Amino acid sequence: MCDVQNSEIKGRTGNTIPVTEAVGMVLAHDITEIRQDDFKGRAFKKGHIVKEEDISHLQRLGKENLFVLNIADDEVHEDDAAYALANALMGEGVKMEGEPKEGKINILADRDGLLKINRPNLAQFNMLGDVMCATLHDNTVVRKGQIVAGTRVIPLVVKKAIVEEAVRIANGSRGQGVKGQGVIEVKEIRKPKVGVVITGNEIYYGKIKDAFAPVITKKIAEFNGDIIGIYYAPDNEEFIEARLRELIETGADLLITTGGMSVDPDDVTRFAIRRLGATDITYGSAVLPGAMFLVAYLSPIPILGIPACGMYHKTTIFDLILPRVLSGERIGRKELAELGHGGLCLNCKECRYPVCPFGK
Repeated sequence: MCDVQNSEIKGRTGNTIPVTEAVGMVLAHDITEIRQDDFKGRAFKKGHIVKEEDISHLQRLGKENLFVLNIADDEVHEDDAAYALANALMGEGVKMEGEPKEGKINILADRDGLLKINRPNLAQFNMLGDVMCATLHDNTVVRKGQIVAGTRVIPLVVKKAIVEEAVRIANGSRGQGVKGQGVIEVKEIRKPKVGVVITGNEIYYGKIKDAFAPVITKKIAEFNGDIIGIYYAPDNEEFIEARLRELIETGADLLITTGGMSVDPDDVTRFAIRRLGATDITYGSAVLPGAMFLVAYLSPIPILGIPACGMYHKTTIFDLILPRVLSGERIGRKELAELGHGGLCLNCKECRYPVCPFGK
């Protein structure tokens, strides 16, 4: 046992006192228990608040004195602070993972979906210094039970005012978030009914084999969606428009067009989408591959126009945008422009997306 009477622990003064007088105080270090041929490990962890029933156990371990910290009225223990922080940080679709461990508490996805992080509020939260929260990247597709964030205070004991300020920031009372929504949420991804129109004279007239249909079908299946129809169309505005209308009448709630998105005069797909009556048409993105991507809305149906890169690149802008659209997010110029940071795919020999920098 430490014999010193006073010592600095994380900037605080600790004291050695008799174990019988330690109830309600905080252990400043772990206490190890050794049982011959049975157990060796931590009996009490650093930060544990000593209870009356702990006294006899500590005495059996040979502890007559303890090195402890006092918690003042204006302070909070790290475990209590972790609960308060996690509760404030959590929005819909997430939950806490049990109790804090060594002062840290994990936040888990409570459903499959799209992880959304209020990054401005998260940065403001972490600027306080004595609190922290680390998360996965915004717009990550996650599974139920997956760890998406962890939070804790830095010192063993923290000022209540710091925790209260962190809670205000996290729940949106300050910063750029919506009050009460938290910083971390998992949005549900709907199961779409997808209509696909694959355009291009070369495919329609059988000059080349279509490679789009299997790619789109596989990616929609990953979100448990249904392909309710795939049509092929030549480079003709009226023909493409008619096929899109048929798919809507069949019940499609997401339209995907492939090919025909370049500036070549024969590529008229985007003009057909305009003829359809689509609004909020955004053509061009800050992503490679996918610079000639298009997103539009025939309220409430989203329309995604995938350029030719979707045939021969395993991962494109389509992979970044699809889950966001299916989670109900409306994509426009701002969202496509923001993707420029991290929007360069390196086309690695072995694609490891989404465990890579692309789209992050």
